[in-house]
Amino acid sequence: MQFGIFSVGDVTVDPTNGRAPTERERIKAMVAIALKAEEVGLDVFATGEHHNPPFVPSSPTTMLGYIAARTERLLLSTATTLITTNDPVKIAEDYAMLQHLADGRVDLMMGRGNTGPVYPWFGKDIRAGIPLAIENYDLLHRLWREDVVDWKGRFRTPLQSFTSTPRPLDGVPPFVWHGSIRSPEIAEQAAYYGDGFFHNHIFWPKEHTQRMVNLYRQRFEHYGHGSADQAIVGLGGQVFMRKNSQDAMREFRPYFDNAPVYGHGPSLEEFTTETPLTVGSPQQVIDRTLSFREYVGDYQRQLFLMDHAGLPLKTVLEQLDLLGEEVVPVLRKEFDSLRPAHVPAAPTHASLVAAAGGAKDSTVHAVDDVTGKAPEENR
Repeated sequence: MQFGIFSVGDVTVDPTNGRAPTERERIKAMVAIALKAEEVGLDVFATGEHHNPPFVPSSPTTMLGYIAARTERLLLSTATTLITTNDPVKIAEDYAMLQHLADGRVDLMMGRGNTGPVYPWFGKDIRAGIPLAIENYDLLHRLWREDVVDWKGRFRTPLQSFTSTPRPLDGVPPFVWHGSIRSPEIAEQAAYYGDGFFHNHIFWPKEHTQRMVNLYRQRFEHYGHGSADQAIVGLGGQVFMRKNSQDAMREFRPYFDNAPVYGHGPSLEEFTTETPLTVGSPQQVIDRTLSFREYVGDYQRQLFLMDHAGLPLKTVLEQLDLLGEEVVPVLRKEFDSLRPAHVPAAPTHASLVAAAGGAKDSTVHAVDDVTGKAPEENR
């Protein structure tokens, strides 16, 4: 099972001192958090994608490429790649390039995001959000698996004899998760392709998460990818820890009360009761996280949100120390002991290459536009 962190890259005022970081400080903080994640033994760092204030991660591949050069083991991912407003051709190119630079330590999570105005900013209509997600991913899926693509759809210009470059590393595309909080169509899409399904698991009660994951599992089996319990599931979550649970509640409360996504609504106590948000001791985080298996089954990836709502970098790094030293080792042991042998581990580039029968040279030589032949065939 993979454990890691994800960041939405928000620039939020620290309610305890009234100061917000600069964009540069926030970007550098995200890098520091990723490096710390590898240092403490986590598996994954994932960044969101946003194109509006108060968020900074508008170019995930730039950030992940930089982190790739400074890490050796960490798997680099997105918490959202906007499949609706990004051109699937550009996604295919950018993430294949990143895959080569990171020696395969790349996967990505497709999503529609949570900012409605992003659609017109990129020339799209929000009312076509689901059809865009379906059509764009269909094209992306083909671009990574077919050397020459002829394609025609509703939302972009047709492609004729198009080859996306570079080709995926070792002939194996990055693994894809489809992320959704509330759209059953996205769970269906993930199941159709045999991809992973990631449920953010932050804002909603466990019954909602259970329904979404169960739908994905049932449809995964329906499409012949394996039994329902072999479907690839990931969960999000947020925690805040201190050695003493009362200290954790006291310290986190002003951040919760003023957070853009939490504040000015239900109390911290109500939210931690009704949703998976866990504020307390490391043991409380362990117990709560282990309980997720009771309603979603055996799953493959757990990502934690640690750095939003204005929390200072020093505090976030302290959280990562607790996560890496006291929480994740116990979770690894417990989850691994409970998972049946037939339930797969989290996909990696190495496991995907092995499943494909080994690495292959994925280089494609240019085809002459006039003759339709490769250069060596024209000699």
